Amino acid sequence: MTQNLTTIGFDADDTLWQNEALFQMTQDRFATLLTDYAEADHLAERLEAAEQRNLGRYGFGIKGFVLSMIETAIEVTSERVPARVIRALIEAGQQMLDHPIELLPGARDAVEGLAGRFTLVLITKGDLLDQERKLAQSGLGEMFDAVEIVSDKTPQIYASAFERHGGGAETAMMVGNSLKSDVIPALEAGAWAVHVPHDLTWSLEHAEAPHEDERFFQIDNLAELGRVIDQIG
Repeated sequence: MTQNLTTIGFDADDTLWQNEALFQMTQDRFATLLTDYAEADHLAERLEAAEQRNLGRYGFGIKGFVLSMIETAIEVTSERVPARVIRALIEAGQQMLDHPIELLPGARDAVEGLAGRFTLVLITKGDLLDQERKLAQSGLGEMFDAVEIVSDKTPQIYASAFERHGGGAETAMMVGNSLKSDVIPALEAGAWAVHVPHDLTWSLEHAEAPHEDERFFQIDNLAELGRVIDQIG
């Protein structure tokens, strides 16, 4: 084990298991339900604006997404949205919450290979109950030394988490699919950060890659994580 690195943080959604695909699928259903009221592209813009508006109220996760869909449906129909559409949106959200976990390729091997060698911390945004459910279903929970379910990911959040569960951010690494949430604030806290791109990324999570930062790494999949750790050492 490298002498410098003591703690590794993992994002959950779209880093260890599929998540955004469910949102995309439900958004397609949303567009179909409202096809008589708005074009799909316009509807997507209105929904994204509602989600961004509501982040401070509802936070990240499925419940806030469903409420934003309902709000958008009310807006684009001038408050004439049929009750059956509202019911269908609520049912779509319930189906998302009940959807089984699908681990991403290499996720289990990556976590298993590092457990016991480093302090492993799951750091994820979202609804507490839903994230706990997904972690339990993933079968990865027992491999983590700590779990942090947070309302947002900021440099202060990372600094605090890595202080509680290791030697501080300077000896920690964050691994995730979001440049905006998993990489940039972790780097600002003083940690290493590894970007593992996912084919689907929520538009509100886009950011420019900080290639100039020597603590930044990008890999194609979690199977390459060991190479980065060896490089740091």
